[in-house]
Amino acid sequence: MIVLVDTDVLLDVALERSDHVKASAELLDALQNEPGTGLVVWHTLANFYYMTRESLGDSKARAFLKDLLAFLRVAPTRTEDALRAANLAFSDFEDALQAAAAMAGGADVIATRNLRDYKASPVPALSPQAVLKKLKS
Repeated sequence: MIVLVDTDVLLDVALERSDHVKASAELLDALQNEPGTGLVVWHTLANFYYMTRESLGDSKARAFLKDLLAFLRVAPTRTEDALRAANLAFSDFEDALQAAAAMAGGADVIATRNLRDYKASPVPALSPQAVLKKLKS
């Protein structure tokens, strides 16, 4: 199973968000143990850095991303994928870009806590806990 990891899952781990860190960290660990099963979107890297550089500092934010890229691949996207995102019925264009990148990368599922905003996604969105359950079955 190929899993595209949404930004919120990464933020849960990096910022140690108490209600969510456990499942998100377990998911990243599972993907690390199965090389080639995890994807991240190019713009997620920039968004993550922007959202964490003040709290983590530049070097820790970059180190987290470098560690992440040791086992997650960047989903391959092109102009056509951005156009596909623009045509998806999403209220948040960033989420549409995630869904289009998931399609382009052959993802089976998007791991996110933001399930509500992915209802129109052509790739199903599941919580980190639900993805872990599927990976273990």
